[in-house]
Amino acid sequence: MGTPPFAVPALQALVAAGHNVVAAYTRAPQPANRGKALQKSAVHLAAEALSIAVRTPRTLRDPDAQTELALLGADIAVVAAYGLILPQAVLDAPALGCINIHASLLPRWRGAAPIQRAILAGDAQTGVTIMRMEAGLDTGPMILKAATPIAGKTAGDLTGELARMGAEMLVTALARALAGTPQPDAEATHAAKISKAEARLDFQLGAVALERAVRAYNPAPGAFVELAGERVKILAATALPCTPAGALPAGVIRRDAAGLAIGTGDGILQPTIIQRAGKPAMPVRDALNGWAIADGTIVDGTGAA
Repeated sequence: MGTPPFAVPALQALVAAGHNVVAAYTRAPQPANRGKALQKSAVHLAAEALSIAVRTPRTLRDPDAQTELALLGADIAVVAAYGLILPQAVLDAPALGCINIHASLLPRWRGAAPIQRAILAGDAQTGVTIMRMEAGLDTGPMILKAATPIAGKTAGDLTGELARMGAEMLVTALARALAGTPQPDAEATHAAKISKAEARLDFQLGAVALERAVRAYNPAPGAFVELAGERVKILAATALPCTPAGALPAGVIRRDAAGLAIGTGDGILQPTIIQRAGKPAMPVRDALNGWAIADGTIVDGTGAA
């Protein structure tokens, strides 16, 4: 049970290890791009390539969908970023229950956006936890856990890395007894879903926090600012301390040899790769060619006066 590219390596690993995957459950095709043509999910396409039956129920709360799942007679269900809530009847349908590949070091960052939240919080590391599923939000017993340093990686970088880690760990986890280790609830943190509005940078924050946000929202939804009446995505940036002589008010721009420096609540944010509306991503110095952004320009929405 999975939907985005994150879940594809796990499906492929199951097949490569010789497991009999009786069905792949994924989200129904969604309208995409300007033409709004229906587009199958990454898991849907991968399952078809592996000649695995695909099912796309709109909900698993429907009794008919639950009966259809139970009739598969599966030993276990593997869940990875599926996107639908699994009612108790679904959790109980496979003989050995359901296990989940979660992209965090549980109990830290239970919830929908663990990778982005770990970056935003400045965590030194994140990882993957293979856990047994129960009715609570990512609360089940842990079977296997592995960590990796964040070390300046974007959310996109970590998503690919953790997907590969999870696939490798899954094969090991299935070979173990599935009792698991209870999670210490007192240490739990919540990884709330990321909204597009949240990706608008607030330059009253410090440069370090803003640089984390740039990485956390890359590739999606993309950290952005309103600059000279245009929405501009910041895809990579560097956080710099500032001396009293080099200080800038929050949200105020200075043109320099590197391209742009933007004042923050603490330090300077120096974008290195940006994307203007309707244009490809490019280094800041290239993007500024022919674009008159003057010293003292204020980034909209920062509260700067």
